[in-house]
Amino acid sequence: MSSASPAEDFPLPDAVDAARLRELLARRESDRVEFTTSSPGRTDKFAQAACAFANDLPAHGRPGFIVFGVHDTGSPAGWTVSDRLLKRLAGLRSNVSLGPIPSLVVHKVALAEGDVAVVEVQPADFPPVRYRGRVWVRVGPTRRVATRQEEQILTERRAFGLATFDLRPAAGSSIHDLAEDLFRIGYLPHAVSPDVLLENDRGVREQLASLRFFDLRHGCPTYAALLLFARDPLRWIPGAWIQFVQWAGTSLASEPIRSRTVAGDLLTVLREVDLLASLPTDARPVPETTLRERHERRYPKAAIRELLLNAVMHRLYESTAPVRFNWFTDRLEIQNPGGLYGIAPADFPHRTSYRNPVIAEAMATLGYVNRFGRGVLAAQAALRANRNPDAEFQFDPAHVLVTMRARP
Repeated sequence: MSSASPAEDFPLPDAVDAARLRELLARRESDRVEFTTSSPGRTDKFAQAACAFANDLPAHGRPGFIVFGVHDTGSPAGWTVSDRLLKRLAGLRSNVSLGPIPSLVVHKVALAEGDVAVVEVQPADFPPVRYRGRVWVRVGPTRRVATRQEEQILTERRAFGLATFDLRPAAGSSIHDLAEDLFRIGYLPHAVSPDVLLENDRGVREQLASLRFFDLRHGCPTYAALLLFARDPLRWIPGAWIQFVQWAGTSLASEPIRSRTVAGDLLTVLREVDLLASLPTDARPVPETTLRERHERRYPKAAIRELLLNAVMHRLYESTAPVRFNWFTDRLEIQNPGGLYGIAPADFPHRTSYRNPVIAEAMATLGYVNRFGRGVLAAQAALRANRNPDAEFQFDPAHVLVTMRARP
């Protein structure tokens, strides 16, 4: 089978005809086209194929086609396509094992060698689509179950198609869930110039909405507002906290020496980050001569602070897991839920994509981070200046792990 490029000019539903179908058959199978002579009664195979095309892993943004009555070589099998067969194909839309239900259209095309049924499957608006709990994808001319990383890609793509999580309205919340003083006193003066504030006679809802903290259409705060100003942020975003543990050894099997939980509104969490960053930076005396000694720090505070703030800003807030900060005898580890977002590992850290752009803007407004992606580079510079090795980054679909090794 050939893995030639898909038929990019294959027509939309009102233009499926014999001439266009023959062009499609000549291009063979691809990541947008599958041929089959299996009976549509084999629901599993049909549903898996529809699931794969709906997930559109290659991100074509165009429909995929399941072509019934055609051999792998692209030659028609001589079928007669009845109305009953077409109804059976269209019946996939009521299959309770497939969800979210993909949008599909069924066509019948008559060729001299026999009839062909074409099922056109549109890319899903809310991937990943699952069939019997599994995510199917199309890779070239083959169909298979998605890897964990591929499934994460589809989940992240859903966020691209919608508003980002921090910008979405938090259904069920209200203005009364916010501590208004946190917004008016703790944030608004940093975000809006004093002269504008003096002239501004808008109510708090309109002020929040102007800074993307309130959805006027739905009449409720956004998740960014709840993270920044809620009286009880964990009620709405259960993972919005930091877990710090100091360990007596080099692994989680060691005895914990001390621990700390940092939670609350984001303004409080950001202030507490400075304290957390100071904990592993105690200076130790190192003799230079018999009469003089100098003080060395095992880790620079600036690097720890930058990387903790980076984790808070870029983490996946839909996850119920916290940011974890572990202090071992030989290293520090910071782990945040959510894999690398919107860029390839090879482009990190010179390119930045924001999973939480409203939160990133708020942290920059408050003076905690540089929104233009310099935080990681600044952390690496601070480590080198302190004669530590560069921080190491491990990217998995579910999390990012940063390791800082102790100064020799």
